[in-house]
Amino acid sequence: MIGRRVRLGEPGTAWLFMTPALLLLAGMLLYPIFYTFWVSLSDFDLATFQPTGWVGLRNYTAVLHDPGFLESLKVTGVYLVIALPLQMVLGFAIAFLLNVEWRGRGVLRALFLVPMVVAPVVAGGVWRMLLDPLWGVVNYTLGLVGIGPVEWIGDPTLAMASVIIIDTWRWTPFVVLIAAAGIMALPGEVYEAARTDGAGRLQTLWRVTLPLLVPVMAAAFVVRWLGAVKMFDIALAATKGGPGNATNVVNLYIYEKGFRSLEFGSASSMATIVLVITMALTYVLFRVSHRLENRW
Repeated sequence: MIGRRVRLGEPGTAWLFMTPALLLLAGMLLYPIFYTFWVSLSDFDLATFQPTGWVGLRNYTAVLHDPGFLESLKVTGVYLVIALPLQMVLGFAIAFLLNVEWRGRGVLRALFLVPMVVAPVVAGGVWRMLLDPLWGVVNYTLGLVGIGPVEWIGDPTLAMASVIIIDTWRWTPFVVLIAAAGIMALPGEVYEAARTDGAGRLQTLWRVTLPLLVPVMAAAFVVRWLGAVKMFDIALAATKGGPGNATNVVNLYIYEKGFRSLEFGSASSMATIVLVITMALTYVLFRVSHRLENRW
């Protein structure tokens, strides 16, 4: 019948308005993923800059036997195992300190936002100058107390420590913001009940505050994990993956393979493997986070 209006229910209306955004999201995310997977199964022709012949799993076989790729996965694992817990502990500890009333707290809160707005490449470059063994401010300060000069970038162990320090300096404020929001959202009635029962500050912290913050901690860890696995620009600007392969994280190695060596088939295979590993570990983290939320 002409002129009849079609009424959509609430779910139908929601999907109707979400369709343009979903199509845009699919074009921006799904197409690059499928194209990368297609390239990983093909022989990439540099003349036409297009994948040509089908090679099956040959690129994946070569990648899994590439010692450089396996070493970059190990380097990335070391970075994640050290940096993520460090940022979580520092972030929540600083959030607790900023939650206490004291003079100058507002100024310090504002200063903590500075590292977040600095571009990662800029942060890596500035820290590289600060850690310079000859002209850096850090070594100059250590020299005043009789220490140094320290090869922050030249020593393999210290180079990884430097990358972790730079990354922690930049991303700890992000954890602080999440933790501070979680602390401010805690119900005051619980603390009143704890004070009525005679609980001290330490007991309240361990038996009330931390258990209530477990879901916030889990969520912050998952969000930070998703950002940390993409770490690339800080390592590129600060150490360029050196010395040797000490800080050559997997994303930097994929970049070198693809855009320096022009081995796009191998680079796409590596990217696909990293994506699968990341999705699997993220699923595990979500499951653990869900269990913690239900438990606490």
